[in-house]
Amino acid sequence: MPEENENLDLFDEVEEVVSRDGKKVKRRGIFLLPNLLTTTSLFFGFFSIVSSIQGDFISAGMAIFAAGVFDGLDGRVARLANAQSAFGEQYDSICDVISFGLAPAIAVFLWGLEDLGRAGWIFSFLFVAAAALRLARFNANIGTEEKFFRGLPSPAAAGTIGFFVWAMASSGIQESLVSNMLSILTALLTGVVAILMVINVPYYSFKEIENKRRVPFIVLLGVIFFLALVALDPPLVLVISTSIYTLSGPIIWALKRLRN
Repeated sequence: MPEENENLDLFDEVEEVVSRDGKKVKRRGIFLLPNLLTTTSLFFGFFSIVSSIQGDFISAGMAIFAAGVFDGLDGRVARLANAQSAFGEQYDSICDVISFGLAPAIAVFLWGLEDLGRAGWIFSFLFVAAAALRLARFNANIGTEEKFFRGLPSPAAAGTIGFFVWAMASSGIQESLVSNMLSILTALLTGVVAILMVINVPYYSFKEIENKRRVPFIVLLGVIFFLALVALDPPLVLVISTSIYTLSGPIIWALKRLRN
């Protein structure tokens, strides 16, 4: 006979302990909307992988961009709706490993690193491993990274690599036209971005702006101007933007070192 406390339900409820009015209580179930947005981000990450395998690197880059949009929405929706949960945090990070670790790594490998042989897949794996380590560290330090992140966030890293491949493919440089020198430079770029994810370089988190209900009018104008630029040439503008953000971390670190 089964034990008295044995749970034989095929679909067990998610249960977590939360603090409410100073008391610890058990909460069952999950919040639908934030986790649905996270799943949508995962879908686009998977779609990017499929597109890369099929040699459609333009669609792969677009899918990484879409995954980033929905990944940004899920956390904000959860905070606005007071629907944050430990389950959502873990699920988000697991999905991010696929969308912002595996998807860009496969795209850059099949586009520009495959001809390097073993070195090519090693650099690609280094990117995946760095993304997983970055996300694990983020989960372990939730609530401590406020104004600055420690290390390059995985969505920005994925954008730097994925949008680079998207821009190259859009300009007509498909995998069959990638030269040996371009493959080496792409491998170096992939390796540098991977390293920036795991070292303690500070990156501005933009949480100060996000937490403000009111922002200066010029912020709205800046967002509109940026969207207009993206509409002109999406892959080029996006890869330049993510590259600038990627470079901002070492610059901030160097300035802080000089001040000290």
